Amino acid sequence: MLDSTRRTRRTRRAVAATAGVTTLALTLAACGGDSEGADDGATSGDEEITLTVATFNQFGYTDELLAAYTEEHPNVTVKQVTAAKSEDARNNLTTKLAAGGEGLADIEAIEVDWLPELMEFPDLFEDLADPELEGRWLDWKVQQASTPDGKLLGYGTDIGPSAICYRADLFKKAGLPTDREKVAELLGGEDATWDDYFAAGKKFVAKSDAAWFDSATPTYQGMVNQLPAAYEDPETGEPKDLESNTEIRDLYDQVLAASVDDELSAGLKQWEEDWTAGFQNNAWATMICPPWMTASIEQNAGGVEGWDVADVFPGGGVNWGGSFLTVPASGPNTEAAKELAAWLTSPEIQTKAYENANTFPSQVEAQASEAVQTSVNDFFNDAPVGPIFSARAEAIEGAPYKGKNYFAIHQGVQDALERVDIGGDDPEESWKGALDTYASLGL
Repeated sequence: MLDSTRRTRRTRRAVAATAGVTTLALTLAACGGDSEGADDGATSGDEEITLTVATFNQFGYTDELLAAYTEEHPNVTVKQVTAAKSEDARNNLTTKLAAGGEGLADIEAIEVDWLPELMEFPDLFEDLADPELEGRWLDWKVQQASTPDGKLLGYGTDIGPSAICYRADLFKKAGLPTDREKVAELLGGEDATWDDYFAAGKKFVAKSDAAWFDSATPTYQGMVNQLPAAYEDPETGEPKDLESNTEIRDLYDQVLAASVDDELSAGLKQWEEDWTAGFQNNAWATMICPPWMTASIEQNAGGVEGWDVADVFPGGGVNWGGSFLTVPASGPNTEAAKELAAWLTSPEIQTKAYENANTFPSQVEAQASEAVQTSVNDFFNDAPVGPIFSARAEAIEGAPYKGKNYFAIHQGVQDALERVDIGGDDPEESWKGALDTYASLGL
């Protein structure tokens, strides 16, 4: 049983965790799936149109890249609208879908974890299935966005094959190896386990003022993504009772034992102000690190030397995150939007997006490109990130099952973790709160 006494950790900040999640199915129930988008034909006509692309965080779509599309399609102007956080983009999407789609961008970027709920309302999106594009993406990436009857709701952009990013300078001060190959061995090598990762963390914090990782929730994210079916039965789609879900409870106990009892967590919520400041304050030494995270690390840790990437991950290969481009059916230029979405997710353009923002492509051809395979990251001690993340991608055996209730259940467990790791609550009481949240969903 976890120690319920809150310990004071060396880098902890008293940050209140925000709770609550709006289930997409409840938001969209009134929509009924009807849409009245206007079919515009193709972009090869003479009529001048403007296509908007709604993204979040960093997709690698620079103004120069989008201008290249206009050069190929002189009648089309492309504008990008970027939300600061993915939750802002999700709230905007669900709110406007519930209102019939008015005000949505011609192309809406979505995160993979939103897909199971969106698939309950496939008529709100254009079918992007195209025989000419078959084989462009990894099979499991296409499967994530495909409805049971074969409709394709989104074109894949990036994926998140995860490695471990670490501060070599802090490792050196703590007497740990700093070479990326030796760091991989320290964490268990090809057979790395979470116990190996946490054991290395205990060695580190015993000789350092920094924590081992930033917070419990991203660590849990890496762990839960390795379960074939975390919260729902893949055969029936029905949710598993959370109280009797021993797999989830075991992970909850394990990550909080490491975070709180062993004092490995900095207790800083990702994307919040204190977390951002932690990069400059030597707050932690390692991070679960999909390719898209490297851009955020570099942005927030500017001027800090010592970051590197190790080709290793506890428990085997895992994908964290990844996005898709969808075309809402309510748009006035749906055919033109589909054409742009296909262009933006072509191997050539996704290779350029990777060069711009470290978004590792889901396209087979792009992954094998010279630009990806020879890429290094100067900020991460010239780490050969292309080969490293390619190796991490090859270790992924497939995508875990995530049904329509995944997002809501998962959020309840994450909130429980944050109440303990960040807010200092008792682990057992916080778990009861997760069960109450699950019960309130009425599943």
